[in-house]
Amino acid sequence: MILSSRHIAPIRDDERAALLDLWVASWRATFPDIDFDARRDWFVRHLAELEARGVNLICMFQDTAKPGERKLVGFVLIDPDTGWLDQIAVKPNAFGAGVGRELLNAAKRASPGKIRLDVNADNFRALRFYKREGFARVGAGVNKLSGRETAVLEWVREE
Repeated sequence: MILSSRHIAPIRDDERAALLDLWVASWRATFPDIDFDARRDWFVRHLAELEARGVNLICMFQDTAKPGERKLVGFVLIDPDTGWLDQIAVKPNAFGAGVGRELLNAAKRASPGKIRLDVNADNFRALRFYKREGFARVGAGVNKLSGRETAVLEWVREE
C-alpha cells in the first residue's frame, strides 16, 4: 500500500474503535503467538489512564478518495513531561511505508529533549527501527504483561 496525503490530527470519538483495532492488528502482526484481542479491555483502561495523566495521543491519518474521509494508519503515545514513549502502533499494511518514522518524529517534537521506551528484546524489527532513528540501549527489563525480556532504549536530542 502506497500512502500519500498522510497527516497528524487529533482522534475523534467515533475513531476510538479503529484505534483499538489498529493496536490489536499491529501487535498481532508482530507477535502472532500472543492473544492481543484478550488485552483489549486492558488497553482501553491503560489509554484512558495515560490520557488522564496528560500523555499525548498523536495519530496519523491517511486521506481516502472520498472527500473528508480519513483512515487511521498509526499512533504514538508520548508523555511530554518525561519523554516516556508508551506505545507506537502502525497498521500492518503500512509497515515499512514511513508511518512509524513520521510518528516517532512527532513524538520527538513533543518530548522534553529525550525519549525513553522499552521494547521486547525479541522484536528485532523494532530494535532495528529504533537504532536507525538514533536510539541506544541503556538498560533491560521485563514486560509486565507477557513476562518477555525488554530492552530499554533512549534517544537524546542533539544540541
